[in-house]
Amino acid sequence: MRYLIAATLVTIAAPAVAQEVKVETVTFPSRDGKTQVKGYLFKPAKARAKLPAVVMMHGGAGAYASSAKGKYDASTLSSRHKAWAMLLARNGYAALMVDDFGSIGFPAGFAGTSAGRPAAIDPVDFRPLHAYGALDFLRSRADVIANRVALFGWSHGAITTLAGMADDKPGDMRTLGFTVGVAIYPGCVLNKRFEKDGYKPYNPVRVFMGTADEKVSPKVCETLVERSRAAGNDIAIRMFEGATHSYDTPAQSRQSITANAAAKAATEADVLRFLAAKLKDQ
Repeated sequence: MRYLIAATLVTIAAPAVAQEVKVETVTFPSRDGKTQVKGYLFKPAKARAKLPAVVMMHGGAGAYASSAKGKYDASTLSSRHKAWAMLLARNGYAALMVDDFGSIGFPAGFAGTSAGRPAAIDPVDFRPLHAYGALDFLRSRADVIANRVALFGWSHGAITTLAGMADDKPGDMRTLGFTVGVAIYPGCVLNKRFEKDGYKPYNPVRVFMGTADEKVSPKVCETLVERSRAAGNDIAIRMFEGATHSYDTPAQSRQSITANAAAKAATEADVLRFLAAKLKDQ
């Protein structure tokens, strides 16, 4: 497999108490056997050892800010994606922000409902193949701990996370798969794939969402998680009272809602604890 790494785009100066972060543009083959996927790898600038890693899958609006206006690179990633990538890198992770929509010709993403969206972006049947391509890429790098990689997604990408962590994966996609999964406000219908036998993740999964989510059903996700936990699987959900969809987006429109600000802070703390417990030496 051929992997391409561009020259470092930018070194982002962090506050004095934090690490500087460098960002590389990378490309890697999807597990679909035909797509070259673009991504942005955020790392501590002065890392001296191999790092655990996180593959990040964007939501239905794509990887970039609405203000990108045709310029699609690390500088125009959405504020939420930049913030999480920086947070993870400053805490000692190699964070790979995947732009799989752009890689198949839809960098601006999709607004509104899922009606009319192409089958190629299906979060259950297709996007996990791009996520596993990202995993293969990270496992090939000398600066990443190959068996300590998390799958992390928001909304449409959180559906991809749940689908990607399901134990219906063939061969090495499961046995050499992701260490853990983090799904933030996913839609939990999952193409009705797990209605009969229930949802079973092959490794631990944590789900976060708000009770006031206006785009996906908190009740459906609670039911999915409760049934999976009852069957003995390592999965849990944290529900935030009054928080909306996209509650962790660091924009005034979202953070002016008190419940969103509280949910954002709690989610960041919980995710960092969860990843540290599962991906770092204690």
